[in-house]
Amino acid sequence: MDSADAERTISIQVNGKSVELERGDSGSPTVASWLDGLGRDPRTVAIERNGEILPRARYAETPLEPGDRLEVVQFVQGG
Repeated sequence: MDSADAERTISIQVNGKSVELERGDSGSPTVASWLDGLGRDPRTVAIERNGEILPRARYAETPLEPGDRLEVVQFVQGG
């Protein structure tokens, strides 16, 4: 990866795996925009960011930063 690529991407950990994300024109993606890009409904996941539970109401205002560690739990329905 050259320096221009490094400036356009950030590296985070998601459930223990390294993930590279592209920065948009407005900077780092938010948790909400990242979930949207994955096609995930934010109402169906719980996220721990750097060891702390992230309230769902803050997904849209929380930017993902280089080195962030996320644990994502997907809720499933069953019977």
